Amino acid sequence: MDARYVVGCDGAHSTVRTQAGIGFEGHAYPQTFLLADLEVDGLDPGAVHTYMTGPGMLFFFPLGSPATWRMLAMRPPGAPDTEVKLGFLQRITDVYAPDGLVLRDPVWMTDFRLHNRGADLPQSRLRSTGGTPIRSGPFFLAGDAAHIHSPAGAQGMNTGIQDALNLGWKLALVCQGRAPAELLDTYETERAPVGRSVLRFTDRAFTIGTSRHPLIRFARARLAPRLAPLALRATGPRGRVFRTVSELGIHYRRSPASTAGSRPPRKGPRAGDRLPDLPRGLQTRSAGPGWHLLLSGPPALWPAERLASVLRGRADLITVHRLGGESPWPDAVQGLVRPDGYLGYVAHGADLEGLRAYLERWLHAQHD
Repeated sequence: MDARYVVGCDGAHSTVRTQAGIGFEGHAYPQTFLLADLEVDGLDPGAVHTYMTGPGMLFFFPLGSPATWRMLAMRPPGAPDTEVKLGFLQRITDVYAPDGLVLRDPVWMTDFRLHNRGADLPQSRLRSTGGTPIRSGPFFLAGDAAHIHSPAGAQGMNTGIQDALNLGWKLALVCQGRAPAELLDTYETERAPVGRSVLRFTDRAFTIGTSRHPLIRFARARLAPRLAPLALRATGPRGRVFRTVSELGIHYRRSPASTAGSRPPRKGPRAGDRLPDLPRGLQTRSAGPGWHLLLSGPPALWPAERLASVLRGRADLITVHRLGGESPWPDAVQGLVRPDGYLGYVAHGADLEGLRAYLERWLHAQHD
């Protein structure tokens, strides 16, 4: 079978990445971690339990199935590198958790090492092939094939899913002949900075969480449990932490596929921003396949004949929504939502020529 493009979503040991000649640069952390699904007596159900201590850290995540809890712990410094058994996990729990927890009925147990690595091409190949760290010719990388890191912040799955979503609709349009091949270049422009940011964030968080430095150990064990709840009660810090960890704050404002019209709105989301989740169901309305054109302001601003002229040959890909009170903008604005939920084009006012130019660049018309 012949294919125009190949996407490596095949994990840390990616065959696609290897065959494409893309490196995987970074390092392994020296610590060993322990993982188990089991039952735990003494934990309040339905909540994550975190123990940050001088020697290391211990987490219990509510799982439900195949066991009630997933345990993640750092092997204590100096502990023997022996086979993982229930008694060993119990001894570690006794050291990290002062609550008298009792572990039982493990489904499985293992140990593992963590890495911080990202896809990389030598500069000579970047120049000669026009490749990028997550692309080499027809080969693309997404998820763990492009970047692996510690679970600090729990961003691995979210990052991989967003990689795939960002690339998937672009590949579909290009392969159908409905978009220029340069649209695929925006995958690296938009997603490579996100991957690098996640690698930096998780590396710093992991280093703080595992450092043996006396001051950091003291802060981790004594100060963090007291200060973190206080800090997160404030709306500002809590919101920033949520947007970072959930990755809802990611934007593509510098992407070539994000264009502001000649009169961008002063308030509300901008080109390259994720469409906000408003309480009146705007995201639900624009979650269907294809692109979605949002028109806010008096209906008279958007006559059907003029819209039909702008959308001619592309109406099968674009759904038009005339917004009322659910608009994210306070006045007359046109916003074009991409298939991945990000705004590709935003402009103030009723002049549709900027929108026409954007569509002519990024979406090929279908002729009868």
